[in-house]
Amino acid sequence: MATTALLRARRFLARFRAARRGSAAVEFAFVALPFLALLFAVLELGMVFLVSTTLQNAADAAGRKIRTGELQAAGGTAATFKTSICADMSWLGSDCANNLTVDVRKFSSFAGSSAATPVTNGVIDPTKTKWEPGGAEEIVLVRAYYTWTLITPLLNSGMQTLGNGKRLISTTVTFRNEPWGT
Repeated sequence: MATTALLRARRFLARFRAARRGSAAVEFAFVALPFLALLFAVLELGMVFLVSTTLQNAADAAGRKIRTGELQAAGGTAATFKTSICADMSWLGSDCANNLTVDVRKFSSFAGSSAATPVTNGVIDPTKTKWEPGGAEEIVLVRAYYTWTLITPLLNSGMQTLGNGKRLISTTVTFRNEPWGT
């Protein structure tokens, strides 16, 4: 009796190995999950790159208003500067104002124009930012920080720089203001 059951099991396994029906579905099931995870990761990395590039261009354009003295002459504030950057990032919708933090500082030399990132315990600390657009011919450091929420779980652990699955995208522009008063 035991040998009959053993023979049956061997025949069943032999038929199972020889069968080809449904093999594509089984192979797809093995490959689908890693493929979809990779696809979503690539799309999300593309979005992070797009936001980063847009933030850089917007900060350059807004920084030009400081460099030429246009913002200072109009009595511009940190809020108007932030609005100027968000205007160039309009495709992100209304979240720009909530997710954007700006830090503008003046320095006496290019060599000394650095400052620590205003992040404390995984949160942006607004007390570590300044608004000093400077006067004519002064050196100015403009930094813009945008908080971006990551969706893909694999990227959350690899790219996270803030708490709650958020990524801090930043850009820096350093320049000497033009001599607009002369």
